[in-house]
Amino acid sequence: MVLAQLGGSISRALQQMSNATIIDEKVLNDCLNEITRALLQSDVQFKLVRDMQTNIKKIVNLDDLAAGHNKRKIIQQAVFNELCTILDPGKPAFTPKKGKPSVVMFVGLQGSGKTTTCTKYAYYHQKKGYKPALVCADTFRAGAFDQLKQNATKAKIPFYGSYTESDPVRIAVEGVERFKKENCDLIIVDTSGRHKQEAALFEEMRQVSEATKPDLVLFVMDSSIGQAAFDQAQAFKQSVPVGAVIITKMDGHAKGGGALSAVAATKSPVIFIGTGEHMDEFEIFDVKPFVSRLLGMGDWSGFMDKIQEVVPMDQQPELLQKLSEGNFTLRIMYEQFQNILKMGPIGQVFSMLPGFSQELMPKGQEKESQTKIKRYMTMMDSMTNEELDSSNPKIMNESRIMRIARGCGRPIRDVMDMLEEYKRLAKVWSKMKGLKIPKKGDMSALSRNMNAQHMSKVLPPQMLKQIGGMGGLQSLMKQMGSSKDMMGMFGGGDK
Repeated sequence: MVLAQLGGSISRALQQMSNATIIDEKVLNDCLNEITRALLQSDVQFKLVRDMQTNIKKIVNLDDLAAGHNKRKIIQQAVFNELCTILDPGKPAFTPKKGKPSVVMFVGLQGSGKTTTCTKYAYYHQKKGYKPALVCADTFRAGAFDQLKQNATKAKIPFYGSYTESDPVRIAVEGVERFKKENCDLIIVDTSGRHKQEAALFEEMRQVSEATKPDLVLFVMDSSIGQAAFDQAQAFKQSVPVGAVIITKMDGHAKGGGALSAVAATKSPVIFIGTGEHMDEFEIFDVKPFVSRLLGMGDWSGFMDKIQEVVPMDQQPELLQKLSEGNFTLRIMYEQFQNILKMGPIGQVFSMLPGFSQELMPKGQEKESQTKIKRYMTMMDSMTNEELDSSNPKIMNESRIMRIARGCGRPIRDVMDMLEEYKRLAKVWSKMKGLKIPKKGDMSALSRNMNAQHMSKVLPPQMLKQIGGMGGLQSLMKQMGSSKDMMGMFGGGDK
């Protein structure tokens, strides 16, 4: 997960403060010093960190607080709000409308991942029902059109470019006109990478902007430059009207926090962050859910959106009915594995669950988990319908296990491991038996009918402890039952 180290450090500081018997000035200072150290290591500007520490001390005046106040909660809320202030430019970005052609121009430095990000941006909106198209106006870098062509073909997105034309303005204009005639509602123009000192390239960028008249200019920036992001973002804003920023390579660098805070200081909203090389490793950036996930508090609304994306509305009542019956079959496990893989990177999905520490899912372990899921699915492909639809694990005798192992080309031990995983999940599923199904049969209404007793049986003990035991879980369930999202208790309910 993005900034796992920073999130883990801040979470530990807050946890140590919460575990203290008495919250006094020393405990508060120790907590704030740990948070300050973590932010400075993430390359956040010293002035921003110092101001944050001063503001928290003003808000949390321990001498003035009445005896009945929950000091731990007030400190946690103050930390949450101040982190949001650091990352929030306080200005919304342009949102393309379906059915109405919008032109989005991508600008950025060389090597920032701009061409890949163009395709990710198009792919993200394609999944949301838009009709995107890509135009390659990068005539400066050899192989730029080939790269965009390969990415667009893989994502099944129409593209336009030229191997012979050297004028980027002409290519951009022709591409935009062509896709407007084809009724594309999101036309993305990829331009040449440039540096703030290169006056000629900046002039070219300005000409492309004047010719295509984009509705939004997106600045793509590499997170590894940290605080230097402020100077680069300002230089671009002076040449073209940068409407929003996308920060890439957030998975591989400790300076991501510095980059995010520096961009926010330029009053340019960050709308997406790139978290890897693959097409689905691209997250929408919303300050309050991001900070909530960073601190291990989850993002329930984001998690429910993910489920809505992968489980079609017509299949939701059927899935919820199976959940309430408590009968778990290998076929259900197979279907749920399919849904998990569709949701994108596992670490990204799990970080939306409250109490899940981002450090529990390192990058290597995340890939290993996905590989294991695919391996289990391959084994289930070698099963008969009778085996897949039976909820009795005893049906899997020795001869069946040997046949499955031969069919999928895996050792018997691996098949046994898969069956053990099935038994473990079946045990969890059975604890949901008797769950009241919402009349509409949709996932979002499910949370309102779940009680803390159901959830406490299902959650792993470690996660339950991180949430704050049964009391913390009951508080969480109240939020899930309301119209507000996971950040309700931290001032983030109204979006």
